[in-house]
Amino acid sequence: MAITDVPAFAHLTDSDIDTLAVELDAIRQDVEDSLGERDARYIRRTIAAQRVLDVAGRLLLAGSAKRSAWWAGTVTLGLAKIIENMEIGHNVMHGQWNWMNDPEIHSTTWEWDMSAASKHWISAHNFQHHKYTNILGMDDDVGYFVLRVTRDQPWERFNIGNLVFNALLALGFEWGIGLQTVDLEKLLEAGPERDIAAERTREFLLKAGRQVFKDYVAFPALTSLSPAATYKSGVKANMVANLIRNIWANAVIFCGHFPDGAEKFTKTDMVGETKGQWYLRQMLGSANFGAGPVLRFLSGNLCYQIEHHLFPDLPSNRLHEVSVRVRALCEKYDLPYTTGSFSRQYGKTWRTIAKLSLPNRYLRDSADDAPETRSERMFAHLEPGFAATDRVTGRRRGLKTAIAAVHDWRRAQPRRRSPESCSRGDYPAALGRSAGQLPAASAASSKCHSSLA
Repeated sequence: MAITDVPAFAHLTDSDIDTLAVELDAIRQDVEDSLGERDARYIRRTIAAQRVLDVAGRLLLAGSAKRSAWWAGTVTLGLAKIIENMEIGHNVMHGQWNWMNDPEIHSTTWEWDMSAASKHWISAHNFQHHKYTNILGMDDDVGYFVLRVTRDQPWERFNIGNLVFNALLALGFEWGIGLQTVDLEKLLEAGPERDIAAERTREFLLKAGRQVFKDYVAFPALTSLSPAATYKSGVKANMVANLIRNIWANAVIFCGHFPDGAEKFTKTDMVGETKGQWYLRQMLGSANFGAGPVLRFLSGNLCYQIEHHLFPDLPSNRLHEVSVRVRALCEKYDLPYTTGSFSRQYGKTWRTIAKLSLPNRYLRDSADDAPETRSERMFAHLEPGFAATDRVTGRRRGLKTAIAAVHDWRRAQPRRRSPESCSRGDYPAALGRSAGQLPAASAASSKCHSSLA
């Protein structure tokens, strides 16, 4: 079951959450106060470099009769598309550079190199995904309509194709993003929403049509004017460049939303949600991956997905410094800071997608304490007042310590029946009296094993 009570899951009081919000607001204010020419120079140079790469790739393709030239041009073009989508388009349309008041580099004017119309993406992404992050039934990015990524999504027979669907989504990711923003199913419903969907569909088809013409007609025809290239080689090069961009964008985005530790929430989470609770949900619902300067740049700085979700309109080039302060806050409040290597995080997303292609009865762990699906009910039998200063270590005990306490106890139990056959009452009543000092399992707890991984 997804999280229904974020403060309870996080082991924070209302006062804690309010203070956390003040501290996060201070981080935002510090960055906003320091924005200036250095940042403006960064984005202008990035756009200029991307355009040089794009031209260089197409010039190399003019000599594509040679296999080496074809591959050099295709990879260069794919790299240009990655930079345009990830570090420029995505971030410009978030309004990260609106403070410059540059009419070209502005969220209201930028049209990116993707089949999705920018204004549709802004509506679906900025005003829906970032507001309702990982809330089931409100955030369409939870599974993108075709993938089962949490046990809260009822298993359907088509979910057996989870791995195939994910592979297809990665290959055609720009089309998945474009179609996601259109709501084609509303064309079948009577009422004003059908008219809106029809207008969006028309706008999407116009944008997608221009994109197809540019990539598979105009540029290949231009390339074929060279005696050392053909129209067919130009089409193939643009197709492979788009595939490179699609697969990379899909991988980066999935690493930020579906590894272990990226929590899911129910609609009740947002009822009366305060600013601090929204901040907290963003921290719990996102995940980072480790990256050096090159990987940071190629990911659009979305290796800092936690920081991006906290401050979606802060310039991407500042997220590295922000991450140091956010990580310190997680340590202060004993909150997990979910991160790992790129390969590890991406591997976890594929593992989850493969696992959830099966019905729950074939899965281990409980619906409240699985790597991809957790809730506050996993802590139902922690001792009262667990979230306090540990008398032994003098450190604050919060979510990170609570998760460790439950998992340490579970690992200590012998493997027995499936957790689906276990009652919640099988946890020891005083679980987690202090971090690292767990009580022995009670007689009742020995009836059932809930440590299946």
